[in-house]
Order: sequence, then C-alpha cells, then structure tokens
Amino acid sequence: MEFSQNQIDSIVQSVVAQMQGTTPTSAPAYDSTQYNGRQYLGVYATMEEGIDAAADSYKVIRNMSVEQREKIITEIRKLTRAEAEIMAKLGVEETKMGRVEHKTLKHILVADKTPGTEDIQTEAQSGDGGLTLVEMAPFGIIGAITPSTNPSETVICNSIAMIAAGNAVVFNPHPGAIKVSNYAVDLVNRASLAAGGPASLVCSMVKPTMQTADVMYKDPRVRMLVCTGGPGVVKSVLSSGKKAIGAGAGNPPVIVDDTADIKKAAKDIIDGCTFDNNLPCIAEKEVFAFSNIADELMYNMQQNGAYFITAAQADELAKIVLVEKKNEKTGKITYSVSRDWVGRDAKKFAAALGIEVDDSVRCLICEVEEDHLFVQTELMMPILAVVRVKDIDEAIEKAVRAEHGNRHSAHMHSKNIENLSKFAKAIETTIFVKNAPSYAGIGFGAEGHTTFTIAGPTGEGLTSARSFTRKRRCVMKDMFHII
Repeated sequence: MEFSQNQIDSIVQSVVAQMQGTTPTSAPAYDSTQYNGRQYLGVYATMEEGIDAAADSYKVIRNMSVEQREKIITEIRKLTRAEAEIMAKLGVEETKMGRVEHKTLKHILVADKTPGTEDIQTEAQSGDGGLTLVEMAPFGIIGAITPSTNPSETVICNSIAMIAAGNAVVFNPHPGAIKVSNYAVDLVNRASLAAGGPASLVCSMVKPTMQTADVMYKDPRVRMLVCTGGPGVVKSVLSSGKKAIGAGAGNPPVIVDDTADIKKAAKDIIDGCTFDNNLPCIAEKEVFAFSNIADELMYNMQQNGAYFITAAQADELAKIVLVEKKNEKTGKITYSVSRDWVGRDAKKFAAALGIEVDDSVRCLICEVEEDHLFVQTELMMPILAVVRVKDIDEAIEKAVRAEHGNRHSAHMHSKNIENLSKFAKAIETTIFVKNAPSYAGIGFGAEGHTTFTIAGPTGEGLTSARSFTRKRRCVMKDMFHII
C-alpha cells in the first residue's frame, strides 16, 4: 500500500502527537486545527488541498476490502463512545447551543445505531439468460455540508455511512461550529489510522466559507454533494448540477386527541421538544390539542418541566427571539430566528421576560392561535405553542399548514387508529412518530437506525450507507444459472 506525501505528513503529525502524550482528557482552550496540543489530521488550509488529500485517500480505500472498511468503522464507534462527552462540551462551548448531557447521548446514539457495511447489499437475478448482479458502488469523493446544530454528530454519522459505502469525504462545516466539527474529522482519521487506513480519509478546512463550498461544488473530482442545513444552503447544493442529497428544514407539528394517554403524551412531548434544547430538526415545534383535553395536557406538561406563559408574554418573547425583515420591493414582512437564542436554556428565555425559574424548568409553553409566529416558525428553542382544536379534521388542517410542506417530521398521540392513519396520510412526512417522544423517530429508545441527515427534499429519507452509493450492474450471459 503506497501513501501520498499528504498522508505521510499526517501520519508523522499523529505519531508525534501520541509521543507527546496529547491524548484528549478534558476541554481546554482550542482552535480549529488542534486540540490540547495535538494537531488535527485531515484539516487543510484550502479546499483544494482537502480535495487533493481526499483523492489520494479514495485510491487507498478503493483497494481495501469491505472487512477492512468495517474495521475502520468499528474504531470510529469506539473513539466516538470514548470521547462523546468531550465533543459535547466542545460543541456547547463553541456554539452556545444545546445541553452537554443530551449531546453526549446523541454521540453515543450515532456510535451505536449508524449502519455500517451491513447496509450495503448485492442484488442477484438468475434465469435462462444467465446471472446478473447489481452491486452498490461508491461515488468516490463526497462533498458534505454540515450544520451548527448537530455538528460533530453529523460529521461522524456521515463519515461512518460514507466510508461504509467506500467513499472518501471532504467536509465544509458550518463556520459557527468549525472547532468541534474538525475535532470529529480528526477522530475519524485517528480511527482510520488505527485500523490501517489512510490518515486523511475525511478532510476539512481551517476556515470554511461559502467560497470554499463553491470550490467543492465545482471540482470535478467531487462526484456527490450532501447537505444537512437550512433552506438556502440546501438550494445551492441542489443547483450544483451534481448528484445531491439535501436534508432541509422542518417545523414538526404534534397532534393530541382525546383518546390519548394524556399524562404520557405530556411527558413525551416535553421530553422530545427539550432534548438538546429543541435543536434536532425532528423535535416537536407546535402542538394541536383537542379542546376537551387541552387544559389537562398543559397541566401535565407543567408537571414535567414546562412553565406556562400568557399569550401576551409570548408576543413579547417573539419580539426578542425573532428577527423581522421587510422586503423593500414587495413590502412583505418575514421573520427568522435570532441566532443569539437558538438552542438556549429555558431559564434564559424566562429571564428575558423578567421571570426567575430554576433549572427544573426545561421549556416555556403558551396557548396561542394558529397564526402566531411561534406556531408558524421553526424556532429550535425550548418554546412550545399549544393551539386548541375542536376535532381531528381541524387539527390535521392546521398541522399540515404549520408544517409548510417540508414533509420532514410529524407526531401524534392517540389510541384512535383511524385518526392516526388520517393524519399520516395528510402530512406526508418522512418521519411520523406515534405515542412517543420525537427522538424515537431516529431510533433513540425505539427501533430503527439513526441519522442526522434526513433527506426529505431529495427523497432518500433517513440516510445510511446505501444512500451514498450508485448501482452497478454486472451480467454473465448464459452462465452461472445452475438449476
């Protein structure tokens, strides 16, 4: 096995770091190129250098067996479990979003439930005309955009799946989470080295920008693009002219009807919407509750860490956490979330209203009308609006409008199979969770694999290794049909 100069340099850096005893143990000050004195593997000054290194690594992984790829993935899982809390702390420190204990759980979830090479399956068809095989082949170099909300989790999840499929990867992480993202890139490369793989199997930038992303889009060696982020960046990837997977925004509604176990529904909804301070795109964002159980539901929410604010207080809070923008040509006013408030703790929102609460308060809830900004805007904050409805038809009509056609995620608490089926058909979301917290939809405490790249716009759904492959057909005419 031959190595390029980039790979040799990376190996030397890694060995020197290990000799200096720079194994991570805590969370000191750090930058986007090193941690605790250990220089990151696979982090380059320019996108061109990153793509060069990924190209070299792809040549290596193409000559590795599936078993060898699985050894790398096993090592990634091992290091992710061991360093989950470190990445959680670094992520909260850098982005100021989310909760360390929940981010730790998300990393462990990624380590345990992201499919590996077992997801790559060969199809075979035989008959009088011989044998035909259809195999899942790698694209080559994949260019990936990752978010600030689930940064290192997405890097590791994508890396496991893309490596399982036989690809090398170059990341252009969100600039607001570059330090922890590059920590994850380094972790994957340390795992690769430990398992006999290349030192820059996944690559990243010292300073990612829209310009470095544009270089990635245009380089002919990058055969596939994968974006986990907001509508703007997803649109840019889908406009690239290349095969692209887009994981876009959502505004997941939850319906509670009068057949539900109300106490359980209240706890599940608060558990789901407060997980990592509502950063996951699948999390409950607004509730449509039957009028005859709405008071009971909100009471039980308050027994599970919610604090009730009035509609007037909700209006006041909206002015703080949302940014108003006016279109100069049309005069139309739109609202977006303030980045200063995304993923913050509930007590900070309460404090903004002059209310002092303790750490037991996980969420602010309010009762408002359907057209309220807290219903129609994906907040990614532990703020939950509740809307009263008279029946299932009104609930579905309003929930579908609030979801805005993103077809991402939706949830419902009910024992009425007809109501559950009716909502599922109407909402058309990639994920539909029944009688459980939203995070059950990505396999947390429930069946099914996990991913942090949920591709609704391009149709792949919950991505896994097979999502990052292309099908190749091999035909043997008149032979190997032995019946």
